[in-house]
Amino acid sequence: MGKLNGEKIKTCVFISGKGTNLLSIIKSSRDYNFPAKVTLIISDRINAPGLIYAKKYNIPFKVFSSENKSKFETKTLLELKKNHNRLICLAGFMKILSPKFIERFRYKILNIHPSLLPKYKGTNTHKRVLNNKEKYSGCTVHYVTSKLDSGPIILKKKILIKKNDNEKSLKYKILKQEHLIYPQAIRLLYK
Repeated sequence: MGKLNGEKIKTCVFISGKGTNLLSIIKSSRDYNFPAKVTLIISDRINAPGLIYAKKYNIPFKVFSSENKSKFETKTLLELKKNHNRLICLAGFMKILSPKFIERFRYKILNIHPSLLPKYKGTNTHKRVLNNKEKYSGCTVHYVTSKLDSGPIILKKKILIKKNDNEKSLKYKILKQEHLIYPQAIRLLYK
């Protein structure tokens, strides 16, 4: 896929929470050879802590309520079009996009999920992994399709679960890996 005419791919990151994966993508994009540049951040929550990175790194951002999915997606599409965004990265964005929206950006929307997909789709992954006494867990970067956490897998990172791990420690260990593999997946796609 590569950079477009030598320019970085304009990327929009969707967030709902702390934005730690957003931060890892922003930091990676500062590298001259990284193929993408975060040019827009969209949040469905006005108080999303991750918006601090938009301000810190001087990246334009918009906040649209997602209570009405149709209005949220219409406003978002207008912003994406206006900014010529070619890639969308979901980074802790906790809403499900409509099939129509996803189809508009076919194979241009990425997500990171805190499990080794196709296992443990959806929420409460760490709790379910521990309850099932799994030996391994990890994270997966995948394309977004209309089926939840079911799109083609781009990259996975597996970690060993230790006997003393709990939900909090497992979440922390996996989040550290997410910060590494999300930028790696973007490099892989656009090298």
